[in-house]
Amino acid sequence: MRAGSTYRERNSTADKALDILMMFDDQHLTLSAVDVARQLGVARSTAYRYLQSLVGTQFLEEADGGGYRLGRRVLELARLARRGLGLSEAARPVMKRLAAEVGETVLLTRLAGTMVICLEREDAASGAVRISYERGEILPINAGASAYVLLAWLPGQQIDSVLNGVRFHAFTDRTITTKRDLLRRLAQTREHGFADSRGELDRDVVGVAAPVRNGDDTVVAAVSIAAVSAHVPDDRLPELAEAVRDAAGEVSAALALQD
Repeated sequence: MRAGSTYRERNSTADKALDILMMFDDQHLTLSAVDVARQLGVARSTAYRYLQSLVGTQFLEEADGGGYRLGRRVLELARLARRGLGLSEAARPVMKRLAAEVGETVLLTRLAGTMVICLEREDAASGAVRISYERGEILPINAGASAYVLLAWLPGQQIDSVLNGVRFHAFTDRTITTKRDLLRRLAQTREHGFADSRGELDRDVVGVAAPVRNGDDTVVAAVSIAAVSAHVPDDRLPELAEAVRDAAGEVSAALALQD
């Protein structure tokens, strides 16, 4: 089942932004709007709009001699990626056991700016129906249990900073599309200690997620179970919630030992 395909198909602007970032290498430390337009096969005005969007989010900055270079946000993501190596190492064995225990796909995600990024995935035993969220896939901030967990324990001012300017896309008729409703869901997540979602990003997918904390008690990631809705009647949710909270707690304990 291509559960993540709907979001990927609807997010072509993000695809173009990633294409631009991938144009940088040792021989191309700066790019012009003309360079980008030519490589993307778009009008210069369209390329300029993409570039200005990346400047606005600090993924790019204007170079002194003209053109654009990688910005401070890329450096921050590189730092997070280095820290994420320890996170993945701590999480993978726990995720593998959880996937075997519940018979579903298990994901590890973290927040990067206004995006949720899938770091790791563990599938259930052969023969189970698999959910196709891939490592490295970018997921939306307003849909899905992982997003709620990653936002819920941020300071209020930081939540506002993340959400300001975010377009609340509707992926299904269950998607949260207003900031007010999302803040209400985040409050529920903090109260319960986990988040669940049913058909909010992909109509046939249920997600249950819990926070991973470092030694400073800061939420740094989310462990989640992603399953086909038919596998998860409402009376099974408490079982999955307990399992994912236990798994997230185990990863948190391993991270605390690393700090």
